[in-house]
Amino acid sequence: MLAMADNLRLALGTFMGNPLRTLLTLLGIVIGVTTVIVMMALIEGLRLKVNNDLSQLGANTFQVSKWPSGFGRVNWRMYAKRKDLTMEDMRAIQESCASVGVVSVSDTVGGQKISTATVETRPSVRVTGASSEYIETSGITIASGRFFGQVDAVDGRQVAVVGMDVVETLFSGMEPLGQQVRIKGRPFTVVGVLQRRGSFLGMVSMDNVIIVPLRAYEMLYGEVDSVNLAIQAREPDQLSKAQEEVTGLLRRRRDVAPLAPNDFEVRTNESMTETFNSLSQVITIASFGVCLLSLVVGGIGILNIMLVSVTERTKEIGIRKALGARKWRILAQFATEAVMMSLLGGAIGVGLGFGLAFLSRWMLGVNTVVPGWAVVLSLVMSSGVGLVFGIYPAARAARLDPVEAMRTE
Repeated sequence: MLAMADNLRLALGTFMGNPLRTLLTLLGIVIGVTTVIVMMALIEGLRLKVNNDLSQLGANTFQVSKWPSGFGRVNWRMYAKRKDLTMEDMRAIQESCASVGVVSVSDTVGGQKISTATVETRPSVRVTGASSEYIETSGITIASGRFFGQVDAVDGRQVAVVGMDVVETLFSGMEPLGQQVRIKGRPFTVVGVLQRRGSFLGMVSMDNVIIVPLRAYEMLYGEVDSVNLAIQAREPDQLSKAQEEVTGLLRRRRDVAPLAPNDFEVRTNESMTETFNSLSQVITIASFGVCLLSLVVGGIGILNIMLVSVTERTKEIGIRKALGARKWRILAQFATEAVMMSLLGGAIGVGLGFGLAFLSRWMLGVNTVVPGWAVVLSLVMSSGVGLVFGIYPAARAARLDPVEAMRTE
């Protein structure tokens, strides 16, 4: 312990004696660790945001669609050849799947302009046509008014439920219930207002939406080719069984061969979370690769400065060895200096990373959370780099002959 304390004291004295050289040497380590902390804070914040947003898509539910969702390139022509999902599929699921509680159908078109007699929105509103069961499978909540019922849906009545973004644009300071909005020139009566939900993944507002009965939606945009199905299990523990029943039924109805893959997509909150987590893992690995390069550059700087330090302190090393210091004491002294130098750089990098993550959240509104494992890993990586690149200079110092070292001027 006394030897370690002595080595730490000598290392601190060396750093304080050459502060500018020490800081310049640490620059690569600082940049690498800062990058690790900021990237992990962004990824972790986004992961938590995804989990929170997906939890709002409806409890115990899964979706069935003709089209895939996810990341990367999609061969849309291949998926366009699939059979459409229809209202008959919805009715078959309701009649044949014992574990299914509620089934809703919907279709959405984006980039729409909604207006009143005096004001209009930007062409960015999503118009959704849905069945009356949609409120039970989509995770939405009515803040005021009501959702349209079975009679509204069957008759195709021109009623609408609007999101808070639409309310704030069209009815600022007014009561929206009972007011009329126009979609493609056709009047719809507002019967309900959705509770605010925020944005999905921090990119798409879930409040910039208007929901109308599917039959009224088809009067606006034509008959829907393929609907999206949202299915809720009767009980939470029946979700997997409900998925199996629906998948088996649709495969039979669509004449899918026994060993052939599904010609439709089944998505759950868990599967979408897994898709994002797979992407985030790739980003994490790529980030660590870039950061590792910065740490290697910093390690080379430590190697260089430690070799210079050994050369400058040759006489000091000779005197210590002549007074009885063994090789391992000299080795430990210079290895401790290298590790402390890189660890100091890591600590500075962690501090800067926390600061940049906080600024991103405060100034840009980006959700950032610094995971504890990222801090520990950054410090371990930085100290490991110092140890690896400091061993050679330390070993070189330990091998010096004391007589020859003392002759050095």
